[in-house]
Amino acid sequence: MPSYRITLDVLDVLPGHAPPEVLRTAVATVGETQVVEADRLDVVGGTPQITVRFTVDASSRDEEDHEARVVRARMVHAVAQVARCRNGRALRRVGGRWVLVR
Repeated sequence: MPSYRITLDVLDVLPGHAPPEVLRTAVATVGETQVVEADRLDVVGGTPQITVRFTVDASSRDEEDHEARVVRARMVHAVAQVARCRNGRALRRVGGRWVLVR
């Protein structure tokens, strides 16, 4: 099964929400339709960045990438309910590297 990850910069947590909700929301949203392989929080250039790695059922490359884009949109929308965020990116594992899904 193809492996994907979504990265998202977190600018600020919205009032009434706690920082741990951001990653939990992302993982729960992706986990509604995909198998989550891993998740993490990093700080890149002073900006918190969450990453959720997941698999997509094998089909054609176009269908798999389309599914990853749908998952990215759902995750970005869900996280936007608890935090200000930007730069939601979906990447696909190809060989030993991560390639941006366009």
